[in-house]
Amino acid sequence: MAEGQDSLPIDAPAVQPQGKPGDGNDPRGHRSRLRERLLSGGIDALGDHEIVEYLLMTAIPRKDVKPIARSLLQRFGSLAGVFNADRKALADHPGMGETSAAALKIVGIAARRLARSQVQEQPILGSWQALIDYLTIDMAHLTVERVRVQYLNAQNRLIRDDHVGDGSLDEAAIHPREVIKRAMDLGAAALILVHNHPSGNPEPSRADIQITNRIAEAGRLLGVTVHDHIIVGRSGHVSLRSKGLI
Repeated sequence: MAEGQDSLPIDAPAVQPQGKPGDGNDPRGHRSRLRERLLSGGIDALGDHEIVEYLLMTAIPRKDVKPIARSLLQRFGSLAGVFNADRKALADHPGMGETSAAALKIVGIAARRLARSQVQEQPILGSWQALIDYLTIDMAHLTVERVRVQYLNAQNRLIRDDHVGDGSLDEAAIHPREVIKRAMDLGAAALILVHNHPSGNPEPSRADIQITNRIAEAGRLLGVTVHDHIIVGRSGHVSLRSKGLI
């Protein structure tokens, strides 16, 4: 592995920089300035490439990581694309490795947990934007189609978030009777269907609408309400309820 990649120990001392402090060849000065801007500024204190760069600095202490940060953003398209990228794709990227990939993946995990905790703390129907934010963080950049069912109690609080499976949304992936049976086993009073479109376009297909209405009808017969079906894509989300499709 080439010198400077993250096979080096994280606590290895940095190479003494060449040049005078404060000039363009002073990596220590550059890192200090990034740190000061991060700690004293707000959400926009650092550019996207600087956020990635700062994270990589902790994993690759002996190397100028700015080119790697810029190449990651170019390859994956955005900050969210980098943080949601496949672990192996990150690790195999030129100049990266497992430690560097972990330094980036932990951000996505932390963001998901923070967003999920905000959803769990209050009734979902009264905190709809928090739910959309959570689903967008968690699913918008997936490269496979994923189906989830969120089961709610009588107070519309989340009691279970089931990952049903990956693949196109049809009865091979999610069967109406099984969804409603699961709701009754959990004592759920309502549910929200969720899936993503890897194409980025969240507009529902005919199959999306048909399976949603089959599940809603099965729920009506047994007293389980289907509040909505949310489709998430990189360009936004669609609520079938708000479109009058349920």
